[in-house]
Amino acid sequence: MNASAATAARPSIAPPAPRSSHRWWALAVLALAQFLVVLDASIVNIALPTVGTALGLDTAALAWVVTAYVLPFGGLLLLGGRLADRFGHRRVFLIGVAGFALASLAAGLSVDGTMLLAARAVQGAFAALLAPASLALLTQLFPDGAARGKALGLWGAVAGMGSAAGVLLGGVLTASFGWPAVFFVNLPVGILVLVAIPLLITRDRTSGGERMDAAGAATATLGLAAAVAALSEGGTLGWTSPIVLGLGSAALALLAAFVLVERRASHPLLPFSFFRNRDALAGNLVMLLVGGSTVALFFALSVYLQEVLHLDALAAGLSQLPLAIALIGIAGVVPAVVAKAGLRSTLAGALVVLGAGVVWLALAGSTGFVAGFLLPSVVIGLGLGATFVTATQLAVRGVSESESGLASGLVNTAQQIGGALGLAILGGIAAAQTSALLAAGSGATAATSGGFLLLFLGVAVLAITGAGVTALVRSR
Repeated sequence: MNASAATAARPSIAPPAPRSSHRWWALAVLALAQFLVVLDASIVNIALPTVGTALGLDTAALAWVVTAYVLPFGGLLLLGGRLADRFGHRRVFLIGVAGFALASLAAGLSVDGTMLLAARAVQGAFAALLAPASLALLTQLFPDGAARGKALGLWGAVAGMGSAAGVLLGGVLTASFGWPAVFFVNLPVGILVLVAIPLLITRDRTSGGERMDAAGAATATLGLAAAVAALSEGGTLGWTSPIVLGLGSAALALLAAFVLVERRASHPLLPFSFFRNRDALAGNLVMLLVGGSTVALFFALSVYLQEVLHLDALAAGLSQLPLAIALIGIAGVVPAVVAKAGLRSTLAGALVVLGAGVVWLALAGSTGFVAGFLLPSVVIGLGLGATFVTATQLAVRGVSESESGLASGLVNTAQQIGGALGLAILGGIAAAQTSALLAAGSGATAATSGGFLLLFLGVAVLAITGAGVTALVRSR
């Protein structure tokens, strides 16, 4: 038998999983990259008025500065996870980081609205490669046991902190250096990641010659993008707007086509057998609800602090620092709690704490900054940090190494879709209540406060619903 025949006769062996003699340093760099991805969804919010003045953008165009990033990010996450499984998690991660950094440079150098929106869309597309690949690398560097719990604890805390830190850093950078700084800050971090990861993670893993599900990728990507667009624009244009109805109908048709394609594909983008893993199913459902809670909550807080508590933009950002500190601090405690109480019990308890903190904030009224905002925000940070840690851990528990990119893409997709849905629905409820109170003769501050009361209570309902999902969707 000749050499080529002997080679063909041997079964193919997948390359070894990523290994690193400095895996905790590698985790820190991966978490830093994920922090940037989450941060960029919120850091531009406070800078938007300055951006509008500099580039001549009206309110509708400014809303697209956020939407242009969220659309490709949410729509491409599932595909990004599968590409990482197919071509290598480290390779796809580094491509995502490089593209994200270059798009950030282009955004900061933008001279008009068209250039900025295009750069933001490219940012979102490369973020959809970066995010699932980084979480997949984490699960492979920490295969199981207490070390994985600690690693996911740090990961969840850093990812959750990105939402809280966006308002703080956006205010500081815009006030100190101007609006381009909210994009330029990604460059040094991106360069650090690109240099460090090849040194810290020396081996990659691919799934070999498995064909990509092109039809599934196209229908899933376009369907998710249409769904995110419909949810994002519903609150602005109205739910009966022809544009919103058209996007919603397209999303339903494309996602229905995706289901049909996946049932017949030999190598599906999303094998429905994946959801036989009840832990992954429950974790993704909870992350959907938590995404809705988080995006709506931090959007409301930035407005609530300025229009109800009358703080300026910088003070509003600094006021969320205790929440961020609580969110990070709980990460070191969660693994020990999980070891004693169990993962699902800890997740359910964290969601209850989150809901209780939001209810406290909603009902505190005008009791002063400390009792009315500071203390409930610390409780919210504790509940939110523990929730991110345990929901992520549940969503990837029991997932095979060959599907780690898929699992990571699903977690991020659930969070993004949940965020768009939560903000659209709860933001719409708050706006309607505010308008009703204004029509009834209430002052502007009282009307805004009344609208946010309903939004905060809605966030609490989502959190408690997540606790119920955790208890009902049991492992088997």
